[in-house]
Amino acid sequence: MTDTANITNGELVRFATEAAASGPEHVETPVRYDAILLAGFGGPEGQDDVIPFLRNVTRGRGIPDERLEEVAHHYRHFGGVSPINAQNRALKAALEAELAARGIDLPVLWGNRNWDPYLEDAVREAADQGFHNLIAIATSAYSSYSSCRQYREDFARVLTETGLADVIRIDKVRQFFDHPAFVRPFIDGLRNAFAEAIAANEGLDPSTELQVLFSTHSIPSSDAAKSGPDFRGFGPDGAYAAQHTAVAEVVIAAAWAEFLETPLGSGLQGATVPGWKLVYQSRSGPPSQPWLEPDINDHLQSLAGGPTRAVVIVPLGFVSDHMEVMWDLDEEATETAGELGFWSTRTPTPGVDPTYVGGLIDLVLERVNGTPTADRPHVTDLGPWYDVCRPGCCENVRAGFKPAAAGVAP
Repeated sequence: MTDTANITNGELVRFATEAAASGPEHVETPVRYDAILLAGFGGPEGQDDVIPFLRNVTRGRGIPDERLEEVAHHYRHFGGVSPINAQNRALKAALEAELAARGIDLPVLWGNRNWDPYLEDAVREAADQGFHNLIAIATSAYSSYSSCRQYREDFARVLTETGLADVIRIDKVRQFFDHPAFVRPFIDGLRNAFAEAIAANEGLDPSTELQVLFSTHSIPSSDAAKSGPDFRGFGPDGAYAAQHTAVAEVVIAAAWAEFLETPLGSGLQGATVPGWKLVYQSRSGPPSQPWLEPDINDHLQSLAGGPTRAVVIVPLGFVSDHMEVMWDLDEEATETAGELGFWSTRTPTPGVDPTYVGGLIDLVLERVNGTPTADRPHVTDLGPWYDVCRPGCCENVRAGFKPAAAGVAP
């Protein structure tokens, strides 16, 4: 038996997390929450913020400011302001409006991993208001270390560092990559892009001359391999690639079927679905470290000289138009496509689409109501994803085990 009198709060969190991980995958017991915690990545809001922000993002890696400045030019191109904070302010307001419309009394707090307002500020605010049980929504839909487990580790770290580990509990909604409310805006955007491509390119044969590129953030191959629980057998690229692939299949099938029902698409009945590919972007790190491929720009190059005339870029891995979308897709990938002679367009991210916002509230209500697993909506065979992380899921292979919160069943 463990002697809990001589261990730290962080170790207690670890023991509780491991115990919960061996238990139920979904929490089907109703839980009363005091507030919602919107957990974001954060971004600079002026030129003087850029390098300090990038130091936060890369903390512990020993990267000198000269190398950080190589990335900083993306932000400096936009005046040193990342759009992500404004987008999270808009999302917070949209969540509050949706809660009010439904008559749900749950305040929304907002905290970031890497910039003001920090998660530490949010949990202190929660404590000041007498809140003890928080349900977190992270602005990441898929499973990987940085998009899921790191948020759970952040919660445990912040609760410990603020001395609030015995006062506040933070749970987290499941990863929502295949929740219909997240997927629907991508379907709508691609359906509309099909119409745009046909209208803008006379005589375009979408079956052979149109390519759809589903783009997401590349991650180290070692992290991808650890994404998702081992027993699911997702292969060398883990749940991260499997989830994106499954969602892409749903999006293109639904968008194409809906487009064929429109006046512009009705004449294409019988045409096959356009070709598509899952591609990656925004890789960093040393060239010697393998990351998921192909890079979107490399794949565009590979299409040159073939039948492709038009390209639709779908930012499938992103919940809003933040820097990686605005720079890597709207600037770099669009420029590459133009240099190769391709017509191109980029579809919207969910942002504050009312369907998406409503879906986030539905995810909270799953935990509030203890919704049975069988009643939780999902559009792929991979979901509904877990409330309680499975052992070893999305562990950081470089940093090893760290205590994590938000995966603890009541």
